[in-house]
Amino acid sequence: MTIKQLGYLGFSVKDVPAWRNLLTSGLGLEEVESNHGTALFRLDSRAWRIAVDYGEEDDVSYIGFEVANAQSLEQLTEKLIHTGIEVKTGEVELAKQRGVLDIISLTDPYGLPLEIYYGATEAFNKPFVSPAGVSGFLTSEQGLGHIVRNVPDVQEAMSFYTEILGFKLSDIIEMSVGPVVIPIYFLHCNGRHHTLALASMPMPKRIQHFMFEVKSLDDVGHAYDRLDKEDAITLSLGKHSNDHMISFYAMTPSGIEVEYGWDGRPVDDNWSVVRHDTISAWGHKPLKQTLKV
Repeated sequence: MTIKQLGYLGFSVKDVPAWRNLLTSGLGLEEVESNHGTALFRLDSRAWRIAVDYGEEDDVSYIGFEVANAQSLEQLTEKLIHTGIEVKTGEVELAKQRGVLDIISLTDPYGLPLEIYYGATEAFNKPFVSPAGVSGFLTSEQGLGHIVRNVPDVQEAMSFYTEILGFKLSDIIEMSVGPVVIPIYFLHCNGRHHTLALASMPMPKRIQHFMFEVKSLDDVGHAYDRLDKEDAITLSLGKHSNDHMISFYAMTPSGIEVEYGWDGRPVDDNWSVVRHDTISAWGHKPLKQTLKV
């Protein structure tokens, strides 16, 4: 009854055309038709993975987590209600809009809207075609990618995401920002090293960044060149110390960063939790004055 993957992300932004340009021309996602005015983008066989609407928040507006089937959704709903968490069920119109068989909605301890569902729409009959020539994104059972959630109290958030939603700790990085040490907790729910990371960072956004993983190093390099021409790169190419991802970071029009990487190492049932002192083994040189993870 636990979460299986990060299924989709919704954003409420002030500049939809700029986001459209970043996601398609910059990152290589494919825009698809929408019946309700939302800009939708896909990166694999799923009908969509990213939704962008106009709004003043300029932030992530909802996160979709996927469970395996109806029984898993029912069991998780019962667990949430038993724990005292307010859950909205029977949301037929929302399920139709998201293209899923059934869905519940709630918020995490710090007000981030979460949608938990099963039965997402596949569009296997319409092969994904990247407008930027990206060879493909690594998704499947690992889901969309990962997010880094910014929270006031990491331990409260950890209790919610691990004890209730079933995420498991992969490792911890104790990041030094000047004289301050910020612990970052990396959590997995499938073979991806982390689908979710939790940290308390001095920034106003709900998430610090989200990540796409592509299928070749050339995909990373070509995207780097495209976004470098737009002066959007915030962290140079580098390799992370924990998941070994080779990646770079770029800034979205809303002040949230996006990581674009390749070759992250997976976790399995024999994984042991460790700690790290540094975010990266090499590279990831800051190119703009923002807090990076």
